[in-house]
Amino acid sequence: MRSRRLFALIKKESLQMIRDPSAILIAFVLPVVLLFLFAYAVSLDIRQLHLGVVLQTDSAKAQSLAAEFSGTSYFQVLPARHRDEVTPLLVSGELKGYVLIPPDFDHRLARGESLIQVVTDGTQPNTANFVAGYARGVLVDWLADRGLRSPIKLDARFWFNPEVETRKFLVPGAIAIIMTMIGTLLTALVVAREWERGTMEALLSTPVRIPEILLGKLLPYFGLGLIATLGSTLLAIHIFDVPLRGGWGTLLLVSACFLVPALGQGLVISALAKNQFIAAQAALFSGFLPAFLLSGFLFEIDAMPAPIRLLTHIVPARYFIESLHSVFLVGDVWPLLIKDILAMLAIGAVMFAIARAKTRKSLES
Repeated sequence: MRSRRLFALIKKESLQMIRDPSAILIAFVLPVVLLFLFAYAVSLDIRQLHLGVVLQTDSAKAQSLAAEFSGTSYFQVLPARHRDEVTPLLVSGELKGYVLIPPDFDHRLARGESLIQVVTDGTQPNTANFVAGYARGVLVDWLADRGLRSPIKLDARFWFNPEVETRKFLVPGAIAIIMTMIGTLLTALVVAREWERGTMEALLSTPVRIPEILLGKLLPYFGLGLIATLGSTLLAIHIFDVPLRGGWGTLLLVSACFLVPALGQGLVISALAKNQFIAAQAALFSGFLPAFLLSGFLFEIDAMPAPIRLLTHIVPARYFIESLHSVFLVGDVWPLLIKDILAMLAIGAVMFAIARAKTRKSLES
């Protein structure tokens, strides 16, 4: 491998990348759009749920409990006097549930019987469970404040994310999705376009060796990916208020290791497809969707069926997201990071071996 030839290929590919509007769009505009989307539009936090409170008695204790529901930040309360007022709103989806405080509330309280009824919309199971759980919590706190019962009180502490904000969980994961798009989709499109136009065959017919071609194609996009990582991280820290408790060097290291399998996968796709449309579809199907669904970004891997959990081990984004969560929210925990780094490099080595073999076969054909 001659450094002079490699440098010439890198220079040629860099100039082509700069002149390509799609590369700039994917590398710099797409990260901003996705980060704003996942930071503000996508949220797993449950706040201001619309809840009806049907107060069927005017006793002081019942009114105090109704006021307790109005005072919490979890509910936006609609007061009512009869069940018929809120039932149509629950059916239409305007309310996520309602709490019924019965006429004999004081007598039930004195006898230690069930005090309230909580009715929720079962078409949204997760929200229904949140409504029931929060309503139960409001009742328990109300009873405890008045010394009416002595429930066991748990003092919960949330490490690394004390406010339990999903934004601090989603934004680092969104960076992994962005890097997948840049590494896999952009590389697959660019190289497939060269196959489409016939310039790749012309390049393969020169004395340039296949490893030089692969490195010359990938190194500019490798640098572009690292620049996009830095830009996304700055947005995460200064705009979305996500802490970076690890080091910048560690962040760049794990990002560089992730780009190895991401770029390698893009090369494999382009060598097999040799068509931009097919390459784009293959990149979305084999890169974006697994990174989105099987990486632990939105769905817990431990909650997946056993065969799917095994499948996640070959998804590079799984290890990258674990590393990003560690670097952003915990710090430089090297026993965890080294395991993820080795896994990403191993997958990358396989991808590059396949890409080299397929490119050689294309040259022979």
